[in-house]
Amino acid sequence: MFSKRAQEGDGLSVYQRALGARFVLLDPRLQRYFGPVPPGSTGVGHGVFEHAGYRGPRWLRPLMVIFAAAEVMFPDAASNVPFTVENTPGPGTSLRGVRLFRFPNRARRMVDAMTASRGGEVVDRVGRGGLLEVRLRPEVTRGGMRLRSVALALRAGRLRLPLPPMASVVVDERVDRVDPARQRVDGRVSMWPVGEIFRYRGSFTYRIQSAVGNPSAGVVPPA
Repeated sequence: MFSKRAQEGDGLSVYQRALGARFVLLDPRLQRYFGPVPPGSTGVGHGVFEHAGYRGPRWLRPLMVIFAAAEVMFPDAASNVPFTVENTPGPGTSLRGVRLFRFPNRARRMVDAMTASRGGEVVDRVGRGGLLEVRLRPEVTRGGMRLRSVALALRAGRLRLPLPPMASVVVDERVDRVDPARQRVDGRVSMWPVGEIFRYRGSFTYRIQSAVGNPSAGVVPPA
């Protein structure tokens, strides 16, 4: 693996560090999304989710309300939800992401910060303060990216509480077959024994642009 100093100066993205030589197996159009975001720039995507939101039983909704306050997940659900994703370089070698979901009556956010681990995994700290830690194993499948969780934990400051293997996260990204200028994403959260409890799937366009004068989705408060 790279030394810490080499990692900080190599200009590689979180996903390039995690995948190593396998990164070139990604479709070139996805390499732009999973590649580095230069300092002073923002990766911006706009699209529509065919479905976004909670799909689980009613008794789990209070947990989703707590997660919504921390910008992890939310209890809302709807079809044809406009969304924006913004990726910006964070401290060190991290990547910060903000996803804004525009539901008919309010906006919801999901925020996260990603780093690459020495074991070839992506460590995703989701929510304000990194409340939920998800360790993801990246795989390249037919030119697309699959991120599958291998461990979850709750974090509060320096406290880290590993969670039992009762929940899983899978995210698939690929080029849209109908419109190659767009890419498709399908993210799923499942929990034993109830099954899938949260999902978003849809397509979007993505480009890297200067962060100067760019109105950020990250500063749009929930309605």
